Amino acid sequence: MEKIIYVLWKNEIQDSEEFNRLLLGDIRSKLLDLPVKKLQLNVVDDIVAPGAPLRAEPIRPMPSAMISFWLNAAHERSSVEAILNTVAPRIAGYAVAESTVLPNTEDPDPNGRVRGFSQLAFLFKLPEITREGFMEIWMRDQTRVGVETQDTFYYCQNVITRMLTPGAPAWDGIVEECYPIEAMTDPLVFWKANGSEEIRQANFEREMANVARFLDLPNVAVMITSAYRADGWKDPAPLGGAR
Repeated sequence: MEKIIYVLWKNEIQDSEEFNRLLLGDIRSKLLDLPVKKLQLNVVDDIVAPGAPLRAEPIRPMPSAMISFWLNAAHERSSVEAILNTVAPRIAGYAVAESTVLPNTEDPDPNGRVRGFSQLAFLFKLPEITREGFMEIWMRDQTRVGVETQDTFYYCQNVITRMLTPGAPAWDGIVEECYPIEAMTDPLVFWKANGSEEIRQANFEREMANVARFLDLPNVAVMITSAYRADGWKDPAPLGGAR
């Protein structure tokens, strides 16, 4: 099976609340009628509005939502795109290789919402670094640094293997990270500081120093979203000990 991700842009004059209602209502129902697995919808809603200072928006307009799922093969995606095109004037599709470093084994709420908030980061590698070098630092060093310096309870790295739609931004990877809701407004929580400003500063500096080694930071886009897992699915527990 392949994991597929679609990034969606709403019509600029469309109300965000109505757009989200369509995605979480009619669109979710139609997608669940297809042979997709582990459907997740990420939307920018009022719940995550306090997290606006955490956003990074180097592209305009920024995407409005993200949808991901597993499918037997990416070439079977036409029915999915037909559904998404009814609600979004622009979509960007990607086939990705998923590495779930920190699985979320908790049940979502009855509506499928994952607790806290989900931060999505759309990555460009530094132009001067090779693809192999990018992958080595991201998947080896940054995996450890990210988990150790931030209060995440879900950490998923999506390596983009190919673009599926014309004109899709040529990102190298997409990161999904879930945090407690308090981390939106409390840097001591976000940076896993246990109430210490000294630890917060150290964790922040360690994270930023490492990502500067392999990411084109001015062009990295960050969305703050609510994640909804359709049908209430959760990740299996890790086979071995947590990293």
